[in-house]
Amino acid sequence: MSLLFEPLVLGELRLANRIVMAPMTRNRADPDGVPGELMAEYYAQRSEAGLIVAEGTWPSAVGQSYCRQPGIASAAHIAGWKRVTDAVHARGGLIVLQIMHGGRIGSHHIKPAGIESVAPSALQAAGEVMTDSVGMQPYDMPRALTTAEVRAVVQEHAQAALNAREAGFDGVELHGTSGYLPMQFLSSGTNLRTDEYGGAASKRARFAFECLREMAAAIGAGRVGLRLNPGNTYNDTSDEDSAATHAELMRQAATLDLAYLHVMRAPLPELDAFALARSHFGERLILNDGFDPGNAEQALQSHPGAALSFARHFIGNPDLVSRMRLGQPLTRFDRKTLYTPGAAGYTSYPNSAPA
Repeated sequence: MSLLFEPLVLGELRLANRIVMAPMTRNRADPDGVPGELMAEYYAQRSEAGLIVAEGTWPSAVGQSYCRQPGIASAAHIAGWKRVTDAVHARGGLIVLQIMHGGRIGSHHIKPAGIESVAPSALQAAGEVMTDSVGMQPYDMPRALTTAEVRAVVQEHAQAALNAREAGFDGVELHGTSGYLPMQFLSSGTNLRTDEYGGAASKRARFAFECLREMAAAIGAGRVGLRLNPGNTYNDTSDEDSAATHAELMRQAATLDLAYLHVMRAPLPELDAFALARSHFGERLILNDGFDPGNAEQALQSHPGAALSFARHFIGNPDLVSRMRLGQPLTRFDRKTLYTPGAAGYTSYPNSAPA
């Protein structure tokens, strides 16, 4: 039998197969960040995946980046996500929540009134963000966090992990890439601090490490994962030596005995992110690289102990696992409905998998 369909244990997470649904922002929560029945249906449709990593979710309103992005900070958020996890578990699925603090990536037109954007340093990100109220807007100029505030944000991550477990999630994943707050701390181009959270790579990695450590203390290390993408420059981030910086964080994270490292292939041809992860973290890896049915098996043969995550293929193919098992063609997804409200392009794709 193909390795794709063999079970895999990652910490406390027991995957029925090695096909993981990657986290994807879809902007279908209500304006307050509460998941509704539509989101429950969407994730339940895809519960054949060995593991679902639910979309990036803010631990506090300060960390919200996008309109209709879900949160995990209130009782209403917990109740909304509980509908989602119940629906996935009813179909035998496994689901973790990606915790995503946007830091400087956001706008006061998106957050509740009076909520500011924060970052390691007061450096505004280049670019714009879509808002429902006034269209495209530049990212806010963030305020630099004090040392005490950094420690408080770490504790927000621990509370978010506890809230996720209360909501029925099997674990959590820290979003450590794409220019959001952990990566803002990690990257030399966005972190100009002179306290214990800035300077050398070991200090710039400290924020992410402490978030992971406290999340692990809250819910168990075997239920906590980390997502990284060495070489990534998304959302106006840069680093003087991305490989060395990410290796430092991987080494620190490896001491915590986490469930997994979810690593994306580097955009730089000279940087082998998968080899970097194996060398400095270990074999509990989820690999992401635009895989498709044609190259997935070979990728697993080359990377022992790993699972593969798929993003765009899960959008148009809620029954992706069944289609891959049977060798069936895949449905293309509609880019125009990626982030629009409603069921169209979200729960409207055909699903032949058993309910």
